[in-house]
Amino acid sequence: MKKIFKILAYLLLGLILLLVIAFLILNKSLPKGEEGETAEALAQRMLIATNKTAWDATNIIAFTFRGEHDHLWDKGRLLAQTEWGDYKAKFNINTAKGRVWENDKEITDPEKSKELLLTAWGYFLNDSYWLNPVAKLYDEGVTRKAVELEDGTEALLVTHNGGGITPGDSYLWILDENYLPKAWQMWVDIIPLGGLETTWEGWTTLSTGAKVATQHKLDIGDMNIPLSNIKAAKYWGENGLQDPFSDIVVK
Repeated sequence: MKKIFKILAYLLLGLILLLVIAFLILNKSLPKGEEGETAEALAQRMLIATNKTAWDATNIIAFTFRGEHDHLWDKGRLLAQTEWGDYKAKFNINTAKGRVWENDKEITDPEKSKELLLTAWGYFLNDSYWLNPVAKLYDEGVTRKAVELEDGTEALLVTHNGGGITPGDSYLWILDENYLPKAWQMWVDIIPLGGLETTWEGWTTLSTGAKVATQHKLDIGDMNIPLSNIKAAKYWGENGLQDPFSDIVVK
């Protein structure tokens, strides 16, 4: 028995060492960049490439994140409906206040309702960021810096210094020849590995004219982050999107 425990201990130690080595190899430091004209030019070209004007005119978005969370977003009224598992929540995006249902039965317990609303709100903030973070390049507290890559091309380093759930997160946007994002590297609070890269591909043009990416593949492992069932509209009733918020008032 002691031999078995000793073998297991060596195996565990070996696994830990492999993980430490992998971390040291794959972990990247946050690059230094420069604010100014080059960074602003990159940001503006990204907005044009993704048609930010059309995005601003898109008032309603429906999408599914990784096949797990279904979202319906009323951008104009700052309302969202998020469904996951047995739950459905309708809430105000700014306050996270609203109502929650479990298997179509409303949850009236205040503590449980608040907890689930915060869960839904967290899902929405994360998932909607993956839908179109380019539209947030000029949000309050965002800094933009130009970074020269090894191949001589310029990338845009974006840092969110406020707002959201994890302020301080940074993303290095890598662009194609048309200034459409093709990948980004992430330095985010929830991922200990700095500079983890995911692709931005499967670009599609919504019915309103805005462009969004639908596939994101990580550079390690076999993980994919798909966005599906995407529908957009300027007004309720278009593309089969119906207003689900008429039964509630949220502040």
